[in-house]
Amino acid sequence: MKKEKKRKLRFSRVSLNTRITVILGCVVFASVIVAFAIVALIKKLNPSVTSFSVLVQINILCLAIAVIATRFILKHFLEPIKTLREAMQKVAGGDFSTRIEIKSNSAEMQELFSGFNMMAKELASTEILQTDFVSNVSHEFKTPINAIEGYTTLLQSTENIDEVENEYIEKILFNTKRLSSLVSNILLLSKIENQSIQTKQVKLRLDEQIRETIVALEQSWTEKDIELNVELEEIEYYGSEALSYHIWSNIIGNAIKFSPDGGAVKINLTKEQNSIFFTVEDNGPGLTEEAKKHLFDKFYQADSSHKQEGNGLGLALVKRIVTILGGEVYAENLESGGCRFTVILNRN
Repeated sequence: MKKEKKRKLRFSRVSLNTRITVILGCVVFASVIVAFAIVALIKKLNPSVTSFSVLVQINILCLAIAVIATRFILKHFLEPIKTLREAMQKVAGGDFSTRIEIKSNSAEMQELFSGFNMMAKELASTEILQTDFVSNVSHEFKTPINAIEGYTTLLQSTENIDEVENEYIEKILFNTKRLSSLVSNILLLSKIENQSIQTKQVKLRLDEQIRETIVALEQSWTEKDIELNVELEEIEYYGSEALSYHIWSNIIGNAIKFSPDGGAVKINLTKEQNSIFFTVEDNGPGLTEEAKKHLFDKFYQADSSHKQEGNGLGLALVKRIVTILGGEVYAENLESGGCRFTVILNRN
């Protein structure tokens, strides 16, 4: 079966190339024949005309016509293929709403476009079903997880608990908090993936919000004795307070997580013309080429040694939020070691 499919595919490719080659050859050959025929007719009507000069002129005219006809034929054959390729690239990028208007005169291309549209529609339905399922299941998880966390916290405060039992309680509490954080991130990601514009915009002082984020993460950077170098320009911005907070907390939290004990993290916020630049630099191990490719993918974690400290959704959230805000985010390695995350937002 596989061999037959390969043969059919190879035949169809050769067939298309052959058809185009034959058509172009026929156009050129026809132009030459027409040129000779016109010269013969002119010479018959007026024998005094020099056949060579006329032949050259007529050939040039006919070849020009052939070139124009060739461009038209190539457009007729290749334009639908180009349209299909561009649509496939959009679908590969996650845009399942892409559809191709069926305007081709070719029955084969109409069938191909129709099949593509059906495929994109089915993929969109599957994506919606998957998103709804994840969202609903995560929401149902939320209540029992909160109950477990609450009762575990109460157990911690009870008397007559020995050291081993207290260790078990701490592990339960730690993992329920991790699970609660995962569920919250999944719900948030599910919500913002279906959001194309930011809502509930308020006036923010980005520098103050970033300072509040640093204070909230104080336990993390003091435990590792990390030196913070913070330079923040006073910047006002209209946006969602909750969404922007996730950007700062995730990127700064990652820098702290991957910096070695006694390391340093540099945090800058500046404005230049119509753009706002937020950068965070650490002196951790940096990013591999593989990590750069998948850094903003859901559930991807570049360093497996830190899996217990996260769930692989933080940077996926950052990417989606920054996209909604009309900005961009990227990461790069520093020559001195470590990496730099940069977020660029449009001033409003």
